[in-house]
Amino acid sequence: MAPTHDHPGELAATDPVRLLAIRDTPLSVDEIFAAVGDSAAGGTALFVGTVRDHDGGADVDGLGYSAHPTAEAQLRRVAEKVAADFPVRALAAVHRVGELAVGDLAVVVAVSCPHRAEAFEACRRLIDDLKSEVPIWKHQKFSDGTEDWVGV
Repeated sequence: MAPTHDHPGELAATDPVRLLAIRDTPLSVDEIFAAVGDSAAGGTALFVGTVRDHDGGADVDGLGYSAHPTAEAQLRRVAEKVAADFPVRALAAVHRVGELAVGDLAVVVAVSCPHRAEAFEACRRLIDDLKSEVPIWKHQKFSDGTEDWVGV
């Protein structure tokens, strides 16, 4: 992205979507946090979703995430809507696919805004809309040998 004329070296505020990806490699909170750094932001909210060891009273051994081929385009649509609805300075969202173990990072999203309240609201909208609108499915594997698909 090109520097703005008013602030050389700073990313243009007109394109706050800094990083969007669906990856089959481990996620980095540091990478996502760095992507939303902006000198005009007074608040940055970050959400990290991890694989937990239980669901619905059953022990989870691990899970797999699968994404539809349109998932990245849908993720961009969700991100652009959040950026349009809030005073977002910078936004990033990365979701993992493939086989994950308990404790692995499944999704990391972050939003920076001029103030903390709007950063919290925008970050919550980003993760909620990502989970409800982006076609990514979770295949849970339980300790008792049963399995369950979520989001299908």
